[in-house]
Amino acid sequence: MPDTLHQLAAHLRRLPPSCGPVRLVGVDGHAGSGKSTFAGRLARALDDAPILHLDDIASHAEPFAWTDRLHRQVIEPLGRGETAHYTPYDWRARRFGAPRPLAPAPLVLIEGVGAGRRVLRPYLACLLWLDLPREEAWERGRQRDGAEQEDFWSGWVEAEERHFTQDPSRPHAHLLVRQLAKGYEVLPGPGTTAVKDHDITHSDGPSAMW
Repeated sequence: MPDTLHQLAAHLRRLPPSCGPVRLVGVDGHAGSGKSTFAGRLARALDDAPILHLDDIASHAEPFAWTDRLHRQVIEPLGRGETAHYTPYDWRARRFGAPRPLAPAPLVLIEGVGAGRRVLRPYLACLLWLDLPREEAWERGRQRDGAEQEDFWSGWVEAEERHFTQDPSRPHAHLLVRQLAKGYEVLPGPGTTAVKDHDITHSDGPSAMW
């Protein structure tokens, strides 16, 4: 595991709990930006911290209108220190499945487009933004999903544009994550002033990183 992820994991462990006993960490970015892959690698650096994928919370009918369900099924029980139970959505069968548990671990990652939205930010210990331009991210996503999902992508792009226009996440991100040829670079984000920690340092070069 690259040192960058271990350093980021150490930083996240030192943050105060943000939702009951849990440190919720949002991993946001445009669709296709690499959020799921990054969240999986970060989770391993955090000793297999649980991940809630917002793809399991959203649905065809509600690509972004899922906050009430997330609060009821996840935020509220975690805030009480209880195991949450959410009903994951099956995108092929177009229906919600059986409840799945999510324990109140010390660190829980919430990964997906909209993880840093306005109503969730008060519950986040830290917001990470996968910093890839939207057109590049969307193209990667289309190539990943293939022609089978082309109709979905046509509708998704419009919905995502509308969401981030009304409720942008990037301006509030504490840290920006950029994928390199090997590993990641983590930079202070526009919301860095909300994270006062000596681990976020600036290099002598043109950018700041771990």
